[in-house]
Order: sequence, then C-alpha cells, then structure tokens
Amino acid sequence: MATALRKPQMTAAEWEARQELAACYRVFDMMGWSEMIYNHITQKIPGEEGAFLINPFGLHFSEVCASNLVKIDIDGNKLDDSPYPVNRAGFVQHALFHRHLPDAHAIAHTHTTAGMAVSSVEGGLRNVNFYACNFANQIAYHEFEGVTVRDEEGERLLEHLGNKRVMLLRNHGILVMGRSIPEVFVKHWALQRACEIQVATASMGTPLEVPAEVVAVHQRDLHQSQVPGVQPGKADFDAMVRLVDRKDTSWRE
Repeated sequence: MATALRKPQMTAAEWEARQELAACYRVFDMMGWSEMIYNHITQKIPGEEGAFLINPFGLHFSEVCASNLVKIDIDGNKLDDSPYPVNRAGFVQHALFHRHLPDAHAIAHTHTTAGMAVSSVEGGLRNVNFYACNFANQIAYHEFEGVTVRDEEGERLLEHLGNKRVMLLRNHGILVMGRSIPEVFVKHWALQRACEIQVATASMGTPLEVPAEVVAVHQRDLHQSQVPGVQPGKADFDAMVRLVDRKDTSWRE
C-alpha cells in the first residue's frame, strides 16, 4: 500500500499543485501512458523557488496521490520527509529543464509505444495527419545517449531543445514541457495521437504528406478550435479528471 503523508505546514499553493499533479498521473495511467514504475511528470511549486514535485520511485502511476508526491529541490535533495526515493533517471532530466527554463512549469516524459516508435525512425514525426500538423517545426530531437543519469548530457539536451518545448528523444520517447499541467497534458495527448496515427498509416502504405502551405494555414487557424477564454488544455484536462473521478478519487488524498 502506498504511504501518504501531508505536512501541517504545507501551503495552500503546494497542496493545490499536488492535487493537480496527482490527477495528471491518474489521467496518464487511464490513457495507457504509464510504464511500470518508471517515467515522470513534474511540476514546480508556486512561490517556492527551485522546488518541484515528482512521483515516488517504486509506485505505479495509478498509486500516486497528492500526499505521496515527493518534494525536491533543483539539486535533487528531498524537502519533505517522504519515505520514497527519487529515480535519478527522472530527476536529472527534469531538474535540468526546471532549472534553466523559467516557462517549463510542468514536464512530462513517457515511453509510450507509439512515441518510442516514431522517435526511432528516420524523419521522426512527419506531416501526415491532422495532429502531426500541429507540431510542424515545433519538435526538437536529441540523439540517444543511454539512460539519462549523467549530468553532462544536460548541455546537449538544452542545446538540442533550443526554443522549442516539445522533444522526441531518439530511440527513447516523448518529452513535453509547458506553463501548466493542463497544457502539458493536451500537448502530450495531441503528440501521442499524431504518433499513433503515423504508425497506423505507415502499416497501410505510403503516407500522404501535407503540403507546407496547408500546414501553415492549419497552424494559423488552430486556435479557433479551442474553448474561448480558457487556458490551453484546461477544458480537456478537466474533462479527463472527471472521468478519473468516476473510477477512483483517491488521488485527491
């Protein structure tokens, strides 16, 4: 059974961040994006410079709840009395981006089958479907260097990322960053759909490439398909959290 712990001195902002991040773990699991006890979604804690939340190493995404998330600083030191360790393979990569990118408030890294497949073929994601066109010229690529536990790989990760906030790690998987958990969720969802459809299309024959001028029109008009006046991904994320709640509300604890 997962151990839960809530400290009396926790701020309201931290508790809210914990609940939102825990909900995201449950949504990812419901979508089939979990990977045993591995992979990570992290979120900065508002008002606490250098502090962020990460999943307890050893728990499945379906076991993560608000109180058992681990609070760590940018150097990997635990800032609470959590009994759980932190996976270095997750900390090194996420801490790097949280440290150097002020707008990377939330980060998700997954090993979905479709994401790993597309990251493992020449050309990566191609403009062959609706969702892929969302990401044209917006995806960075980083060559596989083995499990991400070495600090010295960080310089190359940052260099390859540049000003983009979505990356396909070659032969490895998906990395998405955003200003909020809902934004990260909806980006990951759209990228995952793009990868799934590309894999399915490739199995049927030669994919039809969308012309660059059509991609430009698609990206220009894409905002019109969003819920007006709502932050990116918020309506989508809230809908998925409602589905999670129908099955299990323990993430709130």
